[in-house]
Amino acid sequence: METEPKPGTLYVVGTPIGNLEDMTFRAVRILQTVDLIAAEDTRHTGKLLQHFQVKTPQVSYHEHNSSTRIPEILEQLVNGKAIALVSDAGMPGISDPGYELVKACVEAGITVVPIPGASAAITALSAAGLPTDRFIFEGFLPAKTQQRREHLESLQAEPRTLIFYESPHRLRDTLQDLGEVWGSDRQIVLARELTKLYEEFWRGTIADAIAHYNQREPQGEYTLVLAGTPPSQPHLTEEQLKAELLQLMKQGISRSQASRQLAKETSLPRRHLYQLALAIVMSSES
Repeated sequence: METEPKPGTLYVVGTPIGNLEDMTFRAVRILQTVDLIAAEDTRHTGKLLQHFQVKTPQVSYHEHNSSTRIPEILEQLVNGKAIALVSDAGMPGISDPGYELVKACVEAGITVVPIPGASAAITALSAAGLPTDRFIFEGFLPAKTQQRREHLESLQAEPRTLIFYESPHRLRDTLQDLGEVWGSDRQIVLARELTKLYEEFWRGTIADAIAHYNQREPQGEYTLVLAGTPPSQPHLTEEQLKAELLQLMKQGISRSQASRQLAKETSLPRRHLYQLALAIVMSSES
């Protein structure tokens, strides 16, 4: 078994997402024996290194200095240094700028070795109680409302379990958008404080989650796990939906009634269907 880091190699090292006991023996050994550690936050990582008695020097590597830091790290790797990449928590490169450094190393022909560790997405999924045979990880949703809703609309018919990250100050807005775009009956699991003393899994519908967090202040970083669209549910294109709405309205029922009826048949949000119905009317009047 390999005991010493290879010269000119980037090691992508997973670190705990909360509980320090989740640190692997291999991760500690690599951090102890590489020449340099590239850390997202050197102060945060410094506490981890102190706990495991790692004295390897650090250099900061984060989204604000990645463009200048990557050439420096590549030069050291080319010159034979062994370097470990760590993030504040979990596997580097997952929703953080570590990806850019890994990509640059691959393009430069530098060996990249993963040292597996904890991941909030997989940790939450494993205990969520939703299907795990097929899933997709979407990371953080866009911060702006319109972009977030457009992205959610693109995922509306996704049959696989979906995993998102979300910050506490945007959680309520995201839940509201999920309800309006995907419908309020979709099953959701909200995981927070994973692996820590006050680890929490909250389970219910999107509507239940909205009500719950209207009465409780969101705290900590969240991992959201949502059920995918049932395979039996028909997926209609926007043009097909408009055609269905037009057919219903030709029968003499109102836009609101047509939207409500089609929402029941397709499990799509009534508000979204009403907007399509309104677009039909505006198009016919222009």
